[in-house]
Amino acid sequence: MSDSLTLRLARPEEAERVIGFINENFDWKLPLVNLPEYFNFYYRSGDALQYALAEENGELLAVAGYIRANESPTPDIWVSVWVAKKGHNGVGLDLMNALPELTGASVVACNNIRPKTMVFYRFLGWHADRVPHFYRLSGQEHYSLARVKDLTVLPVGGDLTLEQVSSPEQLAELRLPETPHTPKKDLWYLTRRYFAFPHLTYDVYCAQENGVTLACLVARVVDSGCGKVLRIVDFIGRNETLPRLGKAIDSLLHAAGAEYAECYCAGIPAEVFAAAGFCERGEDSENILPNYLTPPLFENTEYYYFTNDPDQFVLFKADGDQDRPNLTVD
Repeated sequence: MSDSLTLRLARPEEAERVIGFINENFDWKLPLVNLPEYFNFYYRSGDALQYALAEENGELLAVAGYIRANESPTPDIWVSVWVAKKGHNGVGLDLMNALPELTGASVVACNNIRPKTMVFYRFLGWHADRVPHFYRLSGQEHYSLARVKDLTVLPVGGDLTLEQVSSPEQLAELRLPETPHTPKKDLWYLTRRYFAFPHLTYDVYCAQENGVTLACLVARVVDSGCGKVLRIVDFIGRNETLPRLGKAIDSLLHAAGAEYAECYCAGIPAEVFAAAGFCERGEDSENILPNYLTPPLFENTEYYYFTNDPDQFVLFKADGDQDRPNLTVD
C-alpha cells in the first residue's frame, strides 16, 4: 500500500461524490446507489454515511458501501457496493481488508458476490463459498411453478408453534432469542429490515417456550401467477430449535397454498434443515425451483458469499442488500 494512500470512512456530506464515483466506474447505474429511497435505507443511519473510501492526493480510487447489522457503535456489517477505479483493483483490496478496522466490525460479509471474485476474498484470507439452497415440497400431484423429478418430501416433526408478530413493539416485548450466529442482529435492525422496508411486506413469527422466545422466523409468500412460494428469508435462534419448527413451517406452507417452501442459507448444516423437513438442492439437482418469480424464470439460481469470520457465521436470503425488488433507474 502506498504511503500516500488514505483509507477512511466517508463524511455525511460526501454522498454525491460517492454516487458520482460509482456511476463513473461501474458497468451500469445501480438502483441501490441512484434511487434515493434505496440509498438512504441501506447507506444512511442517522447522520452517518456508510461508505469507506480510498483516496490518493484527494482523488478517489475505491469506495465500499456497507450495511449495519445492529445499532452498536461497532456493528457487524454486510458489504453492499465495492467499486475501484480502473487499474486500481489492488487499492480496492486494500480498502476491503481495512474495513474491519475502519468500522470496528468483528464480522464483515457480503451476500451475492460474483463467483469469479471469490479468489480476491480468499487472497485476503477470508472464506468465500456457494450459498446452499433448501426446499420443502408441498406434496402436490402436479406442480405448475416447480419442475419436479424428485418428489421426496421428508418426514417432519416439531413441538413448537409459530405466532405472527404484528409490530416492532410486540417484538420488543417478546425479546429476541439467544443465538450464537453472526452477524449479530438486534431489534433496531429487524425493525428497519422487516417492518419498514420499502415495497415488500414480510411476515415475522416468533416461537416461545415457557415464556421465553426461542426463535424468530421471517418469511414472505410470493405469487408468481402460476404458483406460490413460501420464501424463508431469515431465522434467529439456535440450530437445534429449527427442527422443532418443522410442523409449524409445514403448516405455513399449506396455509399459503404454496407449491414449496425454500430457503437460501449458509452456516446451518444440511442435517439440521433435513430434520426440519427440508431437502438440499445441489448444483446438479434435477428439480428446478425458480428464484425469479415475477415473471417466473424456470431455472435454478446460485448465490455466493464471503465472510472474514466463518465461525458461527450464518447467512440468509434477506441479508445484506438482497431480497428486494429490482427497480429501474430512469
